[in-house]
Amino acid sequence: MEASKTDDGSVSPSSESARFIAGLESGDLATLRRVPKADLHVHAYLGGCRAHIRARTGQDIPPLQGVLGSMDEMHAWNEAYVGPVFKAPGRRALPFEATFVQCVRDGVARIDMGLDVAVVAREWATPADAWTWLKDIHRREAPAVDWLPQLGASRGSRPEKVEAWAEPLLELGTFRTFDLYGDELARPVEAFKGVYRRAKAAGLILKCHVGEWGAADDVVRAVEVLELDEVQHGIAAAESSAAMRFLADAGVRLNLCPTSNLKLGRVKRIEEHPIRRLYDAGVRVTVNSDDPLMFGSDLSEEFLLLFEAQVMSAVELDLIRRAALSD
Repeated sequence: MEASKTDDGSVSPSSESARFIAGLESGDLATLRRVPKADLHVHAYLGGCRAHIRARTGQDIPPLQGVLGSMDEMHAWNEAYVGPVFKAPGRRALPFEATFVQCVRDGVARIDMGLDVAVVAREWATPADAWTWLKDIHRREAPAVDWLPQLGASRGSRPEKVEAWAEPLLELGTFRTFDLYGDELARPVEAFKGVYRRAKAAGLILKCHVGEWGAADDVVRAVEVLELDEVQHGIAAAESSAAMRFLADAGVRLNLCPTSNLKLGRVKRIEEHPIRRLYDAGVRVTVNSDDPLMFGSDLSEEFLLLFEAQVMSAVELDLIRRAALSD
């Protein structure tokens, strides 16, 4: 809902904006969770509602304690705490189901998440079967949520395999975004140029995890080589005024995840989070949850975290919230 004009011609915030701002200023998570938000950087495997998973399985996945120092440590944590729950027989749908449930509980009205091309190739008879399966989960658990179906791939996979796996999925014409994730130092972005050209030809929004562990130049190179529309993380760009100017001029959006950056040791203190420098430099940014099941922070809490640390004002955070819903 947009702002409206008052009787004297000035602009007043919409009722949603007013509630969101009031929720931040009072620290009222219940109010924040009733206001629509967009989560454009979240992974289904770790994006789900902890309470829902516990109710379905009788097992608890505790949030990460402390700070991890590498992607290898993150993968080890997943294997220890998440794998035993989700890999049990008959639970293939549970991560996706729990992520859509989390949307409803946290007021997430728009979400970008989906399937890994390698997993589809390994676990479904046909790409159409995988699509129908995931679409049915969305219809069952969160039909009112604006879902942007995503195709994803790991940088740990061989590029020629990724391209082969992605091709029949792209031909379905049902997916809307494409993302590359995993260890960003595993392979150069140039290795995946082919699949990105194919995804662009299919009309998908192009995204890539970069600048979380790498440098500002890595962000710029990824945007140029892969012709990205959006960057997942990209916080390293804040280290370079030239990189920030490039992103601002190109209109490339960074989908940021504050608690994730803290828990993976990419930011020492939330008060120092680079969203402030990026925003001030004119770079388009969003606030997202990344892996709430792991990091213990949902999207409403991410907004509140930034506000209470005085990184961003309530009005600025509301502008970010609204832009993510409409862009």
